[in-house]
Amino acid sequence: MKASQRKIAIVTDDPGWHGRKLTTSLKEHGIESQYVSLTDCIIEINGEGKEVTFPGFDTLPLGVFVRGVPGGSLEQVIFRLDILHALNNSGVTIYNTPRAIERTVDKPLTSLLLNRAGLPTPTTWICETLEHAKSILNKETANGEQLVLKPLFGSQGIGIHLVDNKSGLIHDEKFAGIYYLQRFIERQNNEYTDIRVLVIDGIAKAGMLRRGEEWITNRAQGAICEPLIIDKKIADLAESACKVLDIDYAGVDLMQDKNGQFYIIEVNSIPAWYGLQSVVDFDIASCLIGSFVKQIAKNNQLQACSDLN
Repeated sequence: MKASQRKIAIVTDDPGWHGRKLTTSLKEHGIESQYVSLTDCIIEINGEGKEVTFPGFDTLPLGVFVRGVPGGSLEQVIFRLDILHALNNSGVTIYNTPRAIERTVDKPLTSLLLNRAGLPTPTTWICETLEHAKSILNKETANGEQLVLKPLFGSQGIGIHLVDNKSGLIHDEKFAGIYYLQRFIERQNNEYTDIRVLVIDGIAKAGMLRRGEEWITNRAQGAICEPLIIDKKIADLAESACKVLDIDYAGVDLMQDKNGQFYIIEVNSIPAWYGLQSVVDFDIASCLIGSFVKQIAKNNQLQACSDLN
């Protein structure tokens, strides 16, 4: 089958607005697409060549745009990423790559890589025992600090808690036996704001200020999105983070403390852009698909050259 006849798989369990935008942008490139849940895919190892079965695809997809990897047990998450790795190793363009997704959904690994590259990240502790976590909390609160307790895997501000000596260590259903603690960043004028920067192909394309009534500033938690002109300092930080993590596109979250110092809070490999779209004057989905299609063309050219050798 010719490449032009093959479809794109949009990996998601909930297509919604984002899925519709991606589908529309792909159609503008003359490419058909289909939504696929990783939970419906099968790996079959039988020595006959075809290893991954995608529902609705008779042959391997032309490319895979990862819009969501559903949560679950560690075994389930590993299996779902194995599917993406298997496709990637078969020459299918995965956007973002499974390795990039692994680096960013794993908060300790992200923090380590950014810190080793000399990029500003909040002071962070990761440990397994309750005794170590209590010791860290007691030491920090004795110095007047507060800590943020985060789940290792999570998004949209769910499962994040602000803790001090009064609250103690709070746990909910997101807690999984590992304590990921960060020093709370006091912001200028006690305003609850942070910055989201969208980086595509290594370039900071757009940004917004998120302003919340509470200390968690995710749009999903009620924060308001405001337009933001990205200056060189902000762009350099966001772009450097993506270079370190070797990622095609990402939503990079930055926070500025009361002294004006910027910190990289998080790098999202499967970012939503509904809020950002409301404050920019270009179509984000079209920009993402443009980058994705270029990746497919590049990979197909490399495969063609490899077949000739």
